[in-house]
Amino acid sequence: MEQGKFWSSVMRSCGLACGLMVFPVASQGQAPGSAAQEWLRQQERERALREQQETTPDVRIPMPAMPAPDLLPKEEGPCFAIHEIRLTGEDAGKFLWALKAADPAADPATGRCLGTAGINVVMKRIQNAIVARGFVTTRVLAAPQDLSSGVLTLSVVPGRVRAVRFAVETSSRATAWNAVPIRRGDLLNLRDIEQALENFKRVPTVEADIRIVPAEGEGARPGESDLVIAWSQRRPVRLNVALDDSGSRATGKYQASATLSLDDTLMLNDLFYANFNHDVFSSGGKGTQGYTVHYSVPLGYWQLGATAAGYEYRQTVAGYSQNYVYRGTSENAEVRLSRLLYRDATRKTGAYVRGWLRQSDNYIDDTEIEVQRRRTGGWELGLTHREYLGTSTLDATLAYRRGTGAFGAMAAPEEAFGEGTSRMQVITADAQFAVPFRIANQSLRYTANWRAQWNRTPLVPQDRFAIGGRYTVRGFDGELTLMGERGWLWRNDLGLAVGAGQEVYVAVDVGHVGGPATRWQPGRTLAGSAIGLRGRMHGGYWDVFVGTPLCKPQGFQTDSVIAGFNVSWSY
Repeated sequence: MEQGKFWSSVMRSCGLACGLMVFPVASQGQAPGSAAQEWLRQQERERALREQQETTPDVRIPMPAMPAPDLLPKEEGPCFAIHEIRLTGEDAGKFLWALKAADPAADPATGRCLGTAGINVVMKRIQNAIVARGFVTTRVLAAPQDLSSGVLTLSVVPGRVRAVRFAVETSSRATAWNAVPIRRGDLLNLRDIEQALENFKRVPTVEADIRIVPAEGEGARPGESDLVIAWSQRRPVRLNVALDDSGSRATGKYQASATLSLDDTLMLNDLFYANFNHDVFSSGGKGTQGYTVHYSVPLGYWQLGATAAGYEYRQTVAGYSQNYVYRGTSENAEVRLSRLLYRDATRKTGAYVRGWLRQSDNYIDDTEIEVQRRRTGGWELGLTHREYLGTSTLDATLAYRRGTGAFGAMAAPEEAFGEGTSRMQVITADAQFAVPFRIANQSLRYTANWRAQWNRTPLVPQDRFAIGGRYTVRGFDGELTLMGERGWLWRNDLGLAVGAGQEVYVAVDVGHVGGPATRWQPGRTLAGSAIGLRGRMHGGYWDVFVGTPLCKPQGFQTDSVIAGFNVSWSY
């Protein structure tokens, strides 16, 4: 009996090997049914899902209008020669940086003869500098003093938080301790309030506002204020259903998904969602299915999150004497901890670290192909930055990913040939620039996205950079891609608002791959374009487009004109 099973397994493997010969080889790009191709396609879907579900709103509180201080009087009397300006008072040492504002290069106060008007100008300069840093309730005063010594002493009255409380009739579900990064007695700063509002509003069904009111009652001290939070939630449950044609012909072109989101479930301003996807309208012998589950919670300037996902695909392969079902499964999980390191009125900089695990298996019918079994774990360290340039926004991320022996990682089969490793070292970067503008009373929007990867070790196919398809270089059907250990892509969108919540857009993309893995491919560069219509109304979203290749290697097979769609409805 055991001998019969052995020979049955051998015959299946030989039959599949013959069947796989009908697929395009590496010189024609990545085969549509390959494990690497399906893995990379699912990675791009997960990236798009997370960008949609894990958005963090930007909160930028307008600064109070501060009149520009006048120039110092050229002459005034009586006046005193001032050679030093000092700050005194509680926590004055935390504001010494503001003294630089008193001495602009074109009109310095130090070394001048100052009278009452000149001292008022100096006070305004220092006060404006402090407010510009977000300390809107901190005040600078001048007490009566003897200026004959040449020292001007100004007093700082620090603005502090006396209490953080919710407005009357706020729901009992509201929680502030992990959302508001400021406590009783702390210096009041608008940046902390902005962070608190972002922590509240990261839950899409929540509306929040924070008012600064003077502290009143027994024990109130000068400079103290209360933060009064207005918090409301529409409903804690959201549902999104979607349909698109982002799949492959080999495993199922049309993909349907449903996402269930639970907002503030544990009353921690937390976010949970579960996504399930499946092929639809597919004939027998092929198909896909998958899931993604995510949970995250803010902790002041920190955020902790965990994500797990799984995916399975199957396709029928013509063997030498019979057809076989080739099936692949993959699972991945990560835990991520991030922190905002710095923020001011025009920029934010953060860092994150994550630990990750992924594994995949492939089968012929029900027999595992053990040589294709993979299990990899590691960590990633990254920096994020957002810059506001007038009405434009620039986002950038730089990350270093390293595979280790953690989580029971297995050596990659490619290590025997020096063509890959489970202990990879990869540097990735991406940047996005968005600018709205108007021409002849027409609202337009330009968005550019740049993404790149560099390798410091040989990479297995699942870690390589791929181009060609709606998520990378548009204008291609995605059935074949170009892959390399390193590469870059540049996506460009120009959108024109046409009313009724709709936008017509034109896209032009280009990408390039490099590295040893590209030597068997017909080329390294792709360029494509697309034109489409997208819009949003009454909970519905749609994006329909047509595209065409602009530049591709000779022998790279793809449709000359492609069309695609993505429709969804949210409740």
